[in-house]
Amino acid sequence: MSTDVLLALRQRLPTLSNVERRIAEAVLENPSIVIDSTINELAAHCATSQASVARLCQSVGFSGYRDFRMALASALSREQADRDHFQVADADIDPADSALDVVTKVAYQEARAIEETARALDLVALDAVVEALRNAPRIDIFGVASSGLTGQDLHQKLHRIGFSSYCWVDTHLALTSVALSRPGCVAIGISHSGLSVETNHSLEIAKAAGATTVAITNFPESPLGSLADLVLATSARETRYRSGAMASRIAQMALVDFLVVRLLQGNYEAADESLRLTYDAVQAHRLDYGRSTSGWKGRA
Repeated sequence: MSTDVLLALRQRLPTLSNVERRIAEAVLENPSIVIDSTINELAAHCATSQASVARLCQSVGFSGYRDFRMALASALSREQADRDHFQVADADIDPADSALDVVTKVAYQEARAIEETARALDLVALDAVVEALRNAPRIDIFGVASSGLTGQDLHQKLHRIGFSSYCWVDTHLALTSVALSRPGCVAIGISHSGLSVETNHSLEIAKAAGATTVAITNFPESPLGSLADLVLATSARETRYRSGAMASRIAQMALVDFLVVRLLQGNYEAADESLRLTYDAVQAHRLDYGRSTSGWKGRA
């Protein structure tokens, strides 16, 4: 469980009861309400009981309202420091914002997604995934929509350093591939929500065939996270103008880089040779910049 109370609330939202979810959404909408309220006042504001508030606190990993309140104050302090650094008063984009406002706020949101993902990442799980990949005879990677783009990025990076990886964009090909998995193989499912039917189905078949299953998701307790042997959690926030598909991409890409660099550390010489060979292979397909530039000038 993350020590960041706001992150914990967002990640647990899908698993909370209706009453707990109502309280959590009120806190996420206006976190300062907790700082300014006793447990009685927060319960009254959310039209619920003290017991429901206490249960929510325990659901996100705190012993009681006092600890929850202190953790929230700390989280808000960190967030305010981040906003001050980026000179952002409000992270949400407004229709009247200027181009500078939009660029600054998106930069803030993306930097925060990477920072929160790194801070909350289970490093033991990260190294367990790295070890599984290092010894895997084959690696299957699945994702749909924007998560599929992350999967393709992971595939090409693994492929370039000599790993037998496959990224499937056709669901039927993915299912037939994982059906041939065996112990030692690794199957990685990528889904921001953890609810993508195709990705869950692929991981189910891979797990039944004996493969080590890995989930990259924003919601560790989602169906995908619960299914996987190992979970790497992102921390991406949806905002009015940035859906989950946009918000998740930068955090997922950061996780891909964490994995690949950790793999490179363990076998740098062999990986370096693979990178050199793959780099040399495409040089004939690159323009000679100096010669091409003079040619363009001559035709101008």
